[in-house]
Amino acid sequence: MASDLNIVIGGAAGQGVHAITLPLNKALVRHGLQVLAVQDYQSRIRGGHLFNKIRLSEDPLVSSREGVDILVALNQETIALHAQDLSGQGLIIYDASQVKDLPVGVKTLALSAESLLPEATAGDIAVNAGACGAILGWLGVPVAGLLELLAQTFADKGTAVIAWNLSAASRGHELAQLLDNPGSLPASALPSPSLLVSGHEAMALGALAAGLNFLSGYPMTPWTSLFNAISQRAGRWGVVVEQTEDEIAAITMAIGASFAGARAMTGTSGGGFCLMTEAVGLAAMTETPLVVVNAMRPGPSTGLPTRTEQGDLQFVLWCGQGDSPRAVLAPGNPIQGFNLMAKAFQLAERFQIPVLILTDQYFGDTQFTHSMADFPAAVTVDRFLELAPGPNQYERYAITADGISPRRLPGVGPVVVADSDEHTPGGHLTEDLAVRVRMHDKRLRKLEGLRQELNGLTLAGNPKAPLTLMGWGSSLGPLSEAVARLNRDKVSARLVHLSELWPFPRQAVSTALTGTQKLVIVEQNAGGQFNRLLRQETGLAADHLVLRYDGLPFTPEFILRGLAAAT
Repeated sequence: MASDLNIVIGGAAGQGVHAITLPLNKALVRHGLQVLAVQDYQSRIRGGHLFNKIRLSEDPLVSSREGVDILVALNQETIALHAQDLSGQGLIIYDASQVKDLPVGVKTLALSAESLLPEATAGDIAVNAGACGAILGWLGVPVAGLLELLAQTFADKGTAVIAWNLSAASRGHELAQLLDNPGSLPASALPSPSLLVSGHEAMALGALAAGLNFLSGYPMTPWTSLFNAISQRAGRWGVVVEQTEDEIAAITMAIGASFAGARAMTGTSGGGFCLMTEAVGLAAMTETPLVVVNAMRPGPSTGLPTRTEQGDLQFVLWCGQGDSPRAVLAPGNPIQGFNLMAKAFQLAERFQIPVLILTDQYFGDTQFTHSMADFPAAVTVDRFLELAPGPNQYERYAITADGISPRRLPGVGPVVVADSDEHTPGGHLTEDLAVRVRMHDKRLRKLEGLRQELNGLTLAGNPKAPLTLMGWGSSLGPLSEAVARLNRDKVSARLVHLSELWPFPRQAVSTALTGTQKLVIVEQNAGGQFNRLLRQETGLAADHLVLRYDGLPFTPEFILRGLAAAT
């Protein structure tokens, strides 16, 4: 059996597609396999079509790919939408009570509640769990690990539900092994401890490791998965979590918490970030550290709430009133998500600025397999505070060479004066225009120090290749695999990827692009927003754009087709 397989489990919202996928993924990881799992779902509670695509291999995986090797169809619509992508040796496992029309000449396995649990009435529970068992049976993976995970998953549902799931999974495993030519994945030695972690879960862990102690937000897909990931761990880590009435309250509450001394963050998605932009200016003017996550989704307006896009880059770079310093980060995988989340708090507090982090649904919800060693053993936490009164008169906004003023918390020494209008170094409101110029110059000088702290380039492939593929944020995995495939096929290519976008690392990017004869920029929006940023900051521009804005994530195949169309 091939060592790189795609499994698609599809059905309608409410049929338990997500509920059964996680224990299956964990069982495969515990067997020693690499797993990369993508969620695709519509904006509805019941009905519609949703599916999970699970890619598994013995080798490390950085991206999803196209094609289907095993299709689990819990309804007829799944057959209509995915059967044409089935490989020649593929298998369809289906719910016999829901699927009546199957493609000709394809290996199939019918499951039903009656065949899986002839002595019980368990309905869809039987088919879902039975399908998971059947997948493992077809792959030649023991079922014991899945049974243990199913028991944990349904522990709060009662002993009867647990028994139904375990029996159905075991019977599905047996039925798949009776098929002609079942597969066999190599059994592995006990793997080193592995994590099956999504981008937003890794960011949650990075925030906690960095000392987060206040989180405010309003649920909005796809930001909600990060909000939930932190909230679920808040009690253990002593984090105060506040679900606010709207996004304006969320960001202003986070600013207030930060002003009072908390390590604070908030987040939302594109439409909610529109409401936050005035307060981004408030954080900049009051020089209050703040971390804000914008989990992008296709717009304009409410757009496609559960789909993925990179459409907010230009918006986030320039949002807010007037000119103000900020950092903009965009992780490309869970490791970068963990590290950049921790770095965001350091930057916010050192430079006393808002730090904005861009993610999207693909990055946030896709699960990757990592080892514990992929993540740092410790995270630096430095609050950059004056913790005791000094001998001199304190000015909250003292003019300094690097633009960073001494920061005390309210209650430390003399009164801390802050103002959202233009103000003097002491924090008092002013209409003196000469003071205005000096204070504004002071704040903007922070950008030069910030520039020294940012780089965030990932380089791969042949560093002298004439062809360069370039992108940012969540495109890292698909771009990396596309470049690897090009070089494997004797097409010399290199990758340049950015995860730290502003202040733009001009010199590092210009150096990385030296010798490029053809520059292809890959990004998930309709206007080529990163290409415009590159041209603005370096004078360089793409020879060709590969753009996607249908709400689906990039795949290596999509990128390579776009590249072929340019030649």
